[in-house]
Amino acid sequence: MSIQQQGLPEQLQLWGRQLGFSQIGVAPVDLSHAEPGLLDWLAAGHHGSMDYMQRHGLMRARPAELVPGTLSVITARMNYLPSGSSDDLISRELARLQQPGEAVISVYARGRDYHKVMRQRLQQLAHQLQEVSGPLGHRVFTDSAPVLEAELAVKSGLGWRGKHTLVLNREAGSFFFLGEIFVDMALPTSEPVSDHCGQCNACISVCPTQAIVAPYQLDARRCISYLTIEHDGPIPLELRALMGNRIYGCDDCQLVCPWNKFAQRGSLPDFDERHGLGAAQLLQLVQWDEALFLRMTEGSAIRRIGHVRWLRNLAIAIGNALRAETALPVHEQQALRTALQLWSAHPSEVVKDSVAWALASS
Repeated sequence: MSIQQQGLPEQLQLWGRQLGFSQIGVAPVDLSHAEPGLLDWLAAGHHGSMDYMQRHGLMRARPAELVPGTLSVITARMNYLPSGSSDDLISRELARLQQPGEAVISVYARGRDYHKVMRQRLQQLAHQLQEVSGPLGHRVFTDSAPVLEAELAVKSGLGWRGKHTLVLNREAGSFFFLGEIFVDMALPTSEPVSDHCGQCNACISVCPTQAIVAPYQLDARRCISYLTIEHDGPIPLELRALMGNRIYGCDDCQLVCPWNKFAQRGSLPDFDERHGLGAAQLLQLVQWDEALFLRMTEGSAIRRIGHVRWLRNLAIAIGNALRAETALPVHEQQALRTALQLWSAHPSEVVKDSVAWALASS
């Protein structure tokens, strides 16, 4: 190995910081230890309707098969808490879950689509590496292909796998995105870090739908993030009331994690809140027609679910608000019913079903 190669990990770290990344690591391509767990998870059906998880099979755990010639994987994490967020962000988010009229959207989705931000900057990092290394075969990923992102992050020392299956970092908690660059260059790998969850089971206990079926095991079919984003059919009846006012994703397991008292704000303005989504109300959002939905979610990860799932999620949340123990003022209840009734003849059966359920529950 040349002196130049030996110094590359430190140089990558420096370039990464300049591009807005919080940490850079290097993982080996051998993930064979993760294959049995992946096969068991698929066999149990815990991937739900995400058929692509099964289609790619073990390629997900074999980087050199996914991108032939890959010798190392450069990993990156990027903090995403809004730069202007207050010190009591976690307590404020927990409080919003108790206010049935609020429309709760996962913190990560309130700004610009992270796929675009991460991909562009990972590409820049790869180009900088190529300038000093010469010809470089590479491919960048961020939640965009059959890649075991969390496993690669753990192998490269970006953190450890929490019991909720997310990656945790001692200095930054879990409020960060992950991305990778597969390269045909052998680089010195980063040292993994030890697990620091101990006896804590806060994430398992708090999950509204009990989707964390055991430590380090998630049944996506019960996960509110999966239900509100990935799942395109009707929400199972037995899970609707448990979703509360969460209309896009769910942060509960992160909000109660003790390590997130160390969560750090992002360094990029891209993840700052847009259109007041951090304080949005159900009544406000359910009145968005498709044209307004597309305009207000331009450049956002939210747009990917489309207007039909948006209305479905809002209808479930409104149904829960209308029968909440903490009753809304009568005039607000009536306004929600009136706004929801406007969608009762929607061409989508999923929307009509969700609206009918919501109005019947009131």
